[in-house]
Amino acid sequence: MNSSAAKETATATMEHKKSTSRKKSSFAFRIHEHVKLGPKLSETLKGKLSLGARIIQEGGRGNIFKNIFGMQEGEKVLKASQCYLYTTAGPIAGVLFISTKKVAFCSERPITFSSAIARETVKVPYKVMIPIGKVKEVNEGQNVNQEEQKYIEIVTQDDSEFWFMGFLRYEKAFKNLQKAISMSI
Repeated sequence: MNSSAAKETATATMEHKKSTSRKKSSFAFRIHEHVKLGPKLSETLKGKLSLGARIIQEGGRGNIFKNIFGMQEGEKVLKASQCYLYTTAGPIAGVLFISTKKVAFCSERPITFSSAIARETVKVPYKVMIPIGKVKEVNEGQNVNQEEQKYIEIVTQDDSEFWFMGFLRYEKAFKNLQKAISMSI
């Protein structure tokens, strides 16, 4: 292969990588990646519509956070991100709230549990709340086979691990999580 053909091939390869990179960073691509983590498209879309209606009814994500988790004096919500909490039963769609005092997750839809006491099923939202002071470390993760799939791992002082994925705006969520932690030190 002569040098001009090699340059053309290299240029074409670089253009293809740039094009693919732009597609993977587009908002539409991130929405597609976010939605496909759910078990069924129809159920995922119902959850998103339900969450959207709830946000409007309660006057914003900050009010949802306040109603579900309460707020301490001087506490501010830095970011609310739609994402999935990875559990042993699979990913659960919801919202990750990052405030100056805590990291909290609430599922979009209630989760069905079997009650051992009443021997019936109960529907409740799946919630996790971690005080910022109990966060030992925050790690970024990435699927080695699909680089666009990024994860945030939160490890608490008692070595519990929480994995969040499927963010529409991963970088903003991670940046605000780091900000919250640095404000608490």
